[in-house]
Amino acid sequence: MFNVKVNAKQSFQIDANKINDKEESFDIININDGEMHILWNHKSYSAIVVDANSEEKSFIIRVNGNEYDVKLQDKYDLLLQQLGMGNLKSTKVNNIKAPMPGLVLRFEKSIGDEIKKGDSVLILEAMKMENILKSPGDGKVKNILVKQGQAVEKNQILIELE
Repeated sequence: MFNVKVNAKQSFQIDANKINDKEESFDIININDGEMHILWNHKSYSAIVVDANSEEKSFIIRVNGNEYDVKLQDKYDLLLQQLGMGNLKSTKVNNIKAPMPGLVLRFEKSIGDEIKKGDSVLILEAMKMENILKSPGDGKVKNILVKQGQAVEKNQILIELE
């Protein structure tokens, strides 16, 4: 189950083949990585993932030429919110990890560079897509633990921050 918020306005809940507890029929066909064709309510949609932040579960998705900011909450996010811990965010970030297995294409920052939350830090190729890894918080690049062209595993520490 996911709670979905679109453009910080419209909200709905998706659970298997139900949207807001209503049985829905739709087909999704993956065309390429991050690109899909959707048939829903006898209408055709072309969707492309323009940007993805897996840590924050937020995406920019272009559907038939229109861009939408989409934020997801899974059952764990909802549980934390119910327990009153939904806004717990660490202000101090010690390192940047690989969100998925991939290949380091290039670095956007160097040792000693100051970075702010949301700054592009490095480009990771995964599933034939270039993913821009952004800083989850403010800091300074202390050490870079991988090299350009190196294959990395999910959760491998790529960059240490101070």
